[in-house]
Amino acid sequence: MRLMFLAAAIALAAPVSAASQAAKTEVTLANFSFSPEELHLHAGQSTTIHFVNKGSGGHDFTAPEFFSAATMDAANRAKVEGAKGRVSLGKDEALDVTLIPKAGTYKAHCSHFMHSSLGMTGKVVVD
Repeated sequence: MRLMFLAAAIALAAPVSAASQAAKTEVTLANFSFSPEELHLHAGQSTTIHFVNKGSGGHDFTAPEFFSAATMDAANRAKVEGAKGRVSLGKDEALDVTLIPKAGTYKAHCSHFMHSSLGMTGKVVVD
């Protein structure tokens, strides 16, 4: 009986998922801006980026080099549209992406027509 109780206690104390242990940061997409404009992350540290679109229409966060260099599972890779490296959000939508970033400095922009020329650009710095 004690052995069964001990086994149950060990099972309940099993490690939680990587997503729940990840550092969290928010990126807000608005009309022609990202906030923060320069996102700072730590290389090799699991991070959940909470993308929120507060703009009046659709926007995206496109950073193909950043997303392709990061380690992530298939579900999160699908959220960034695979090789396109883009998180697309409609008005008032939000999406979490959990990844492990690789050191480097990466450019980001909104790929919608004229949005980057109107200032919707940013940078991801991973040190």
